[in-house]
Amino acid sequence: MTTASSNSDTSTNVELLEDNPDGGCHIYRNGYYRTGISVVEGILEVNIIQMTSIQMTESQAENSLVDFVVTCQGSLPTDVCTVVSDPTCQVSKSVVCDPIVVTDECLLTIRRAFEEPGTYCINITLGDDTSQALASTLISVNGGEST
Repeated sequence: MTTASSNSDTSTNVELLEDNPDGGCHIYRNGYYRTGISVVEGILEVNIIQMTSIQMTESQAENSLVDFVVTCQGSLPTDVCTVVSDPTCQVSKSVVCDPIVVTDECLLTIRRAFEEPGTYCINITLGDDTSQALASTLISVNGGEST
């Protein structure tokens, strides 16, 4: 059985009662503990504001490149992960994570390659030590062009 009471100095008095199954003895432990709570803002929101297909020469046409322009609100992210899935967002095809450095404003461009034409679900996650935020979109990649 554990009982706790709170004092005005944010310390908590804890009394712990343990049963000893062998002899029926009781052990009483009394004490105080104190803790602090830090509230951090975290990454509050992520938005994909633009998707642009990168034009390549014929010799580079084996992969289609797409730039995703992403903004966020809240604390600045330290890493970005992109999950490329099927159009239903159920079957993951690839995951790419990279560390990033964002200094003043959360506005970044993420370039990803697509090996073949098709429609894909894209999840972009921005994270830091204490939080993560996600934005999703569908993209159609047509052999060097995206819509």
